[in-house]
Amino acid sequence: MTVLDAPAPEATARRTDPPRSRAVWWAVPPLLVVLAAVLYPLVRVCLESFGGATGSSTWGGVLGSEAFRDALWRTIAIAATSTVGCLVLGTFLAIVLAFVPFPGSQVVGRLIDTVLALPSFLITLAFTFLYGTAGAVNAALAGLTGDASPLLNFLYTPAGVIAAEITFFTPFVIRPLLASFSTLPRAQLDVAASLGASPLRVLRTVVLPEAWPALVAGGSLVLLLTLNEFGIVLFTGAKGVTTLPVLIYTRGIVTFDLPGAAVIATVQIALSLTLYTLYRVVFARLMTGRGETDAVVDPPK
Repeated sequence: MTVLDAPAPEATARRTDPPRSRAVWWAVPPLLVVLAAVLYPLVRVCLESFGGATGSSTWGGVLGSEAFRDALWRTIAIAATSTVGCLVLGTFLAIVLAFVPFPGSQVVGRLIDTVLALPSFLITLAFTFLYGTAGAVNAALAGLTGDASPLLNFLYTPAGVIAAEITFFTPFVIRPLLASFSTLPRAQLDVAASLGASPLRVLRTVVLPEAWPALVAGGSLVLLLTLNEFGIVLFTGAKGVTTLPVLIYTRGIVTFDLPGAAVIATVQIALSLTLYTLYRVVFARLMTGRGETDAVVDPPK
């Protein structure tokens, strides 16, 4: 075969490329898995809340009950407080790990990573061994003071739930912040310091503005996780701490009120989706504003 008889490269490329219509079918199996494993249970729960002749009365009875209103308020209060605590503690620890070198900082970072792999109830179990009425801390305090009654008795209160959630979910704030700090140019910090700016001013004017997207992402994730947290509240056994997930468990498993549990679960789904949509809108606007600022600041090349 001569050179003139050889097919053109463009024609060969066109023949070897798979048809676009055939490539679309590769998205069908994962889409079916998502529909079967995620979407169908959510739709089934929502339909269960409206099912039967008593659907509207079930909604009215559940939403009008004092137990639901208390659980809703308690869920939002605990989630918001835990999120603020995670943001404050996570920002402080991330700044220390990123900008304050000390021996063992890498070990601390690895320990923080291991917390992400643990189930939430293990944190509650550790809190029970440490701060419970018969825990190590109360035993040590009793040995020092001679008082038989436990001095620390916060574990079985809303404060104990919030403390456990802050301990468990703070790494979800630290990780995005450390990733954001690693991309911060060292030259910006050196220039700010050379101009006489104090470390606090450098942190306020240089570091934190660059970390806003990571803070929003980490805080939104923590808010969604604490809003739907069940294991910590259940294993803490806090008296009077009834959140929406616990109320769903009580209605569905303890009292076998499946329509009432479905109503509360539907409210939980709507609340979670609303917060996620709000996060996406805020994050998109924040990134758009950062892009416009960078376009104005960067000199033309």
